Amino acid sequence: MIQSIGVLLMFVAGCVIGHVCGLNWQLHNLSLYILYALMFQVGLSVGCSDNFKAILRNFRPKMLLLPLTTITGTIVFSALVSIFLSHWNVFDCVAVGAGMGYYSLSSILVTQLKIPSLGEQVAAELGTIALLSNVCRELIALIFAPLICKLFGPLAPITAAGVTSVDVCLPAIGRVSGKDIIPVALFHGMLLDMSVPLLIPLVCEL
Repeated sequence: MIQSIGVLLMFVAGCVIGHVCGLNWQLHNLSLYILYALMFQVGLSVGCSDNFKAILRNFRPKMLLLPLTTITGTIVFSALVSIFLSHWNVFDCVAVGAGMGYYSLSSILVTQLKIPSLGEQVAAELGTIALLSNVCRELIALIFAPLICKLFGPLAPITAAGVTSVDVCLPAIGRVSGKDIIPVALFHGMLLDMSVPLLIPLVCEL
């Protein structure tokens, strides 16, 4: 939770400094390099993870059902939200939801890939929405994990956490859903981690 709050504070600080100092930087190329670094970090973290190697050894096809359900539910819900947002179309909303809680990567991906169709300013707005919505997803999963588990069952906190079921939200999931569910949460988070760099570009091309 501290990490998520830190991200929000840095965002607010950037907005305040940019407004007060009147900065007007062109950060298109910088964000592209940051995107490359993040993509490399995603692959490196997944490939070097001992959990990933253990899960590969114990993989069962039915383990795919939970991440597929999470992806489907998130995309459907994001599409439905577009009904109430006249400024954004269904594909813009789905692109934001496709971050699956991965706020650092999704915000840069959405901004970068939406520039050709929306322009820099509007694409930056959508990227900011992606950042905030995915941070909120992580915070909600952390704070309300006990309630989500009580209402919807032990697998529900995993789907609510999205990508963060593999790291930030894993302790909370283990506490409320039981330690037996941890391997499922790890596989779920890792698969979503790998899917985000594929889903967002796919949606942004539509």
